[in-house]
Amino acid sequence: MRHIISILMENEAGALSRVAGLFSARAYNIESLTVAATEDPSLSRMTIVTSGTDEIIEQIIKQLNKLVDVVRLMDMTDGPHIEREMMMVKVRAEAGQREEFKRLADIFRGRIIDVTESTYVIELTGDSAKLDAFLQAVDTGKIIEVVRSGVSGIARGEKALTI
Repeated sequence: MRHIISILMENEAGALSRVAGLFSARAYNIESLTVAATEDPSLSRMTIVTSGTDEIIEQIIKQLNKLVDVVRLMDMTDGPHIEREMMMVKVRAEAGQREEFKRLADIFRGRIIDVTESTYVIELTGDSAKLDAFLQAVDTGKIIEVVRSGVSGIARGEKALTI
């Protein structure tokens, strides 16, 4: 099962390396990883998407909690949450297809953020399934490049990942 684990950790050199090392040493896969500073400059928030049985996820959480840099963590899939990912897609948009790409971007609530004589760069934000659906709707021969940010998530309601 897919899990989104959010971690509040000390914003120090090597913290990301220790988390990645923990996953690699135990042959756990990281499907997506995002890290950024929080409102407190001494803390970073890391969001990891991984898959595994309940026992494997429990083991991952226990091992992460043992790391010195980890202040607090939460498995977002334990409750209601919002997840988003950002994607930019560069496509070949020649004369005949330009309107089609505009229409497709509108359908998926995307924005065309760069235009040249022969290309568009389309930005989309949403859950992973929405972004995957957009890519399936585009002729693969028209895709030049795809860049995805990885998942970011936040709990709904009063639940929060704070100190």
